[in-house]
Amino acid sequence: MIRPVCAALALTCLSAPAFAESCIASRYGYNGGRTASGERMNPNEMTAAHRARPFGSHVTVISHSNGRSVTVRINDRGPFVKGRCIDLSSGAARVLGFAGVTKVSLR
Repeated sequence: MIRPVCAALALTCLSAPAFAESCIASRYGYNGGRTASGERMNPNEMTAAHRARPFGSHVTVISHSNGRSVTVRINDRGPFVKGRCIDLSSGAARVLGFAGVTKVSLR
């Protein structure tokens, strides 16, 4: 009896995305300063700041306005503005086609 339940639970976990969230993303970028992970900020790299995701983890960000997506590496903490869930480097924001803020999905 336990085995079928475990198999169903395993299939459900494998088919669901590991992390899904819809929210507002913003663009940030300053050149040369240190991020919370200790590395130098490079606004042209595909990096981002997130409040909770571990440093080094990768998140795919999908724009609601145009469907473009980019995979970024978390290397900083933030955003510290209410209602926003991720700060994208200037390079990642450029790939998504926005300059200020936009609605996105994270996976």
